Amino acid sequence: MRQLRQAVAIGLLGFALTATSAYAAGPLQCPKSIDMKADSPFGTVDLPPAQNCAVRMSNGLPIPDPSCTPGAINHTVTLDTLRNPKFRTACLRDRATSAATKAKTYNWYKIKHPTQNTGLTMTCELDHLVSIELGGADSLDNIWPQCGPPRKALAARYFKQKDTVEDYLAMLVREGKMDLAKAQEGIATDWTQFLDEAKKACQAGKCK
Repeated sequence: MRQLRQAVAIGLLGFALTATSAYAAGPLQCPKSIDMKADSPFGTVDLPPAQNCAVRMSNGLPIPDPSCTPGAINHTVTLDTLRNPKFRTACLRDRATSAATKAKTYNWYKIKHPTQNTGLTMTCELDHLVSIELGGADSLDNIWPQCGPPRKALAARYFKQKDTVEDYLAMLVREGKMDLAKAQEGIATDWTQFLDEAKKACQAGKCK
């Protein structure tokens, strides 16, 4: 009987902790100023594109085809929005364009959709060229499949390296060290130009 009481007590404790955690997290509360479907691209493109899209290389790293993926911003996401404690990338991610629709960009770039593309086996990411942390739009003109390099650890994948750039630029913008528009245009043009600086800053713990 005592073992039963202990089991019940442990179960109730686990339920209470889970409920408390869920309550503490609360529902997602996004700034009301955000229009989730706002889309201001850096170039005029017809989508789906009439021609095949081709990944280019810059500094030995991939960048998307600007005729297919020029990059786009959500103009309702301002510097004040990014500094708002309520802002989360979930406020925009998959809100304007579904994950299934984004996956069509694999076909545009003639890239085979990878299987088991999760966790440590993840080889490609459907990347927001202008990251949501920088006010990027959740639209197809801002999405491209970023894949590789092959036979490398997850941390060395190109999309993980770009994550470092995104964190670095977001930090600079929030702290007022870089103009938001400049960061958005820079990462849309060539994200690789910031990688060396980003690695140094993030390894020093400055990107949080």
